Amino acid sequence: MLFNSYQFIFLFLPVTIFVFFRIGRLGHANAALSWLVLASFFFYGWWNPVYLGLILLSIIFNYLFGFILSKEITQFPFLKKSMLVLGVAFNIGLIGYFKYFNFFAVNANAYVGTNFSVEEIILPLAISFFTFQQITYLVDAYQGKTKEYNFLHYCLFVTFFPQLIAGPIVHHSEMLPQFSKKHIYIFSNRNFTIGLTIFIIGLFKKVVLADNVAFYSTPIFDAANDGLILTFYEAWFGALAYTFQLYFDFSGYSDMAIGLARMFGILLPVNFHSPYKAESIIDFWSRWHITLSRFLRDYVYIPMGGSRKGVAHRYINLMLTMLLGGLWHGAGWTFVIWGGIHGLYLVINHAWRVITNIFFPHDREKSTLNTIMARSITFFIVVISWVIFRSDNIDSAFNFLSSMSGANGIPLPAILKNSLGGSNFSLLGVNFYYSELFNRKYFNPNAAIIWLLGLMLIVNFAPNTQQIMSRYIPALLTTKWKADTLRKNWLKWKPSNVWSIIISFLAIISILSLTQVSEFLYFQF
Repeated sequence: MLFNSYQFIFLFLPVTIFVFFRIGRLGHANAALSWLVLASFFFYGWWNPVYLGLILLSIIFNYLFGFILSKEITQFPFLKKSMLVLGVAFNIGLIGYFKYFNFFAVNANAYVGTNFSVEEIILPLAISFFTFQQITYLVDAYQGKTKEYNFLHYCLFVTFFPQLIAGPIVHHSEMLPQFSKKHIYIFSNRNFTIGLTIFIIGLFKKVVLADNVAFYSTPIFDAANDGLILTFYEAWFGALAYTFQLYFDFSGYSDMAIGLARMFGILLPVNFHSPYKAESIIDFWSRWHITLSRFLRDYVYIPMGGSRKGVAHRYINLMLTMLLGGLWHGAGWTFVIWGGIHGLYLVINHAWRVITNIFFPHDREKSTLNTIMARSITFFIVVISWVIFRSDNIDSAFNFLSSMSGANGIPLPAILKNSLGGSNFSLLGVNFYYSELFNRKYFNPNAAIIWLLGLMLIVNFAPNTQQIMSRYIPALLTTKWKADTLRKNWLKWKPSNVWSIIISFLAIISILSLTQVSEFLYFQF
């Protein structure tokens, strides 16, 4: 079941909310939580009921191991550590089989000469998210950071439907204490209104912005994956369209998840904070998929040694962490390369900071020009990496990037010849070509250009959801930075007739756009 579907919005969600608060009003907290757990299982099983057994097995195993690890068995440290290793190995083995077995088997057969039998393994939905979430629980139980023994609370911690499928990857200390608060069982007009507003903003981002720009990105990437050599214009157009599609798709999901949880009085952590406004790749990863970055830092990078063993080890650990982060996104070499490229970006960024601190220790002020340049460079290299991320294979990515570099020429589509004054451009040596992709049968390039320019303005100058809703603490902050504040109070949401009209308009446009339901891009990870 998708957030952006009629059955979710008009059936599942109203019924779940009504029954939850009806039971809670009667003072039966555990019964209300049980209903929410059952509803979350139903939500998960909507795609494939077969995998309900898998997630239930994972929950039971990790709860039992976490329960034992949190007990005082320090007199047997070897046993305790062995149980942690076994618990983590179980989770890695689970995700390894379903997500990576075919990938490693195919590559082993090709490069080592093995003869592993390769059959199609259907990837269980959200396995990466609920597995990583439970690994954090085991590690924290081992370190004595959690004392949660309530199985019902733990079930909801893992299965809570707003964040189950595509995050955020929540920490037990963020979620479990909230389930014990009495106020979440009493319906709150304030929480519901705030949550509904955030949900509608996210829905608009997904079904109006992301899905419409996908109309321009998908044909171009499909053509490249089929072996068509793109021109400079086509390649850049497709790369930028996908860059904005992924942005609004993931940002929309994150908003919808936070909004849904808030309707129940639950605060989820911020997972997305205007990443295309980042002024460095370090800044980018503090804004994009924030909870995944936190997981990789706390449970991969730091345990490997972090920056404690010198500069060389620090850079090696960064590279390894990002390679694993790339592989987390998918079982394919394009994801590994994408992770490696971002690892290299981070190494260069950290090295550059060291150099500038040595040679320019007092140069701390940033001019407007420097800010624009920093944002532009960061955005450019992120766009390049998204091409590899989106491509089906390495050859397709290489051909796509070659076209973006101008290696296949820089002609303009013939459909633009008349509107640009083709004869004048021809005198300047500019060539025009006929494109199967850029013609009115598929889409109007003029309208597409307007879309890209409009989305570019939004990501660079419009406030994000956390800023708009900043009067009401929309979500939990999980990093050291504080949410940017808006200087203009009129941009901040508050219960008023004007904001009611704006949000109602967004809701109507979004609902009317649900005729063609599409999955969120992060569902495949």
